[in-house]
Amino acid sequence: MSKNYILIGYISAILSAVLFGSVSTVAKPALVSIHPILLASFVYFLASLVATPLIGRAKFSISNKDKILLLVIALSGAVVGPTLFFIGLEDTTASDSALLLNGEIIFSVFLAILLFKEKLPRIGYLAVGLVVAGIVVVTTDLEFSNSMFDVQNSGNFFIIAATLFWALDNNLSKILSTRLDVARIVQLKSLIGGSILLALVFLLQIPIDVELEHLPNILLLGTAGFGASIFFFLHGLKRIGTVKTIMIFSTSSVFGLIFASLLLQEEISNFQLVAMGVILSGFYLLYKKQRGMD
Repeated sequence: MSKNYILIGYISAILSAVLFGSVSTVAKPALVSIHPILLASFVYFLASLVATPLIGRAKFSISNKDKILLLVIALSGAVVGPTLFFIGLEDTTASDSALLLNGEIIFSVFLAILLFKEKLPRIGYLAVGLVVAGIVVVTTDLEFSNSMFDVQNSGNFFIIAATLFWALDNNLSKILSTRLDVARIVQLKSLIGGSILLALVFLLQIPIDVELEHLPNILLLGTAGFGASIFFFLHGLKRIGTVKTIMIFSTSSVFGLIFASLLLQEEISNFQLVAMGVILSGFYLLYKKQRGMD
């Protein structure tokens, strides 16, 4: 592989982290008046449009096996995942959400080990433990006298559940990316997901009521936060591998805190700072070990 090929992989991973870091901050205001399922539908239709002009001109064919794989990817990553995320974001802060999204990385690693027999170095388990500890800090504020499952924490758990489905999407998309163009995967996954979500909107009789002031948020979410972010993330996976891409992508939580503080004036608490430090320490350990193995 050429240096330029690898460099593009690193740049793609960084861009993905920055763009995805904006999601919680951009989505939070829109959820005041837009139902989570409707918002998710808009977002993924836009993501499909973003990917369409990036698709190569070469003809493609997809086997029945890959069609099933694509459907599972769409259901997990473009239907269940975003629906749970937006429902959770309604009841939590954008800054907490930005940190909890690191659960996607942890679940991605676990699924890679359990389902695809990928190996993790011993220090990797310590790294994973640190990230989990950071997520616990965000979820509980270390107030264990109150149950972690109190209603006030329900938004956090919806977001953690969303990251599990996005992690499954990541692992399956990595497999499919070896046989199908990355932009094509984003296009088809997003189109299928957006269509299913729109069908749910009509089935559940969810009102389609969108205020003009929230249109910029929706456009930014669909084109940059999800469409471009997914595209760059998959390019990172393809060019520099899962571990390196995930290590870089983990910085999205830092960008998320910055965006929430600057744009929504959310106060970054001491617990969030501690959690961010613990989480990034875990990723640093894993990155250091991986770098020594290269």
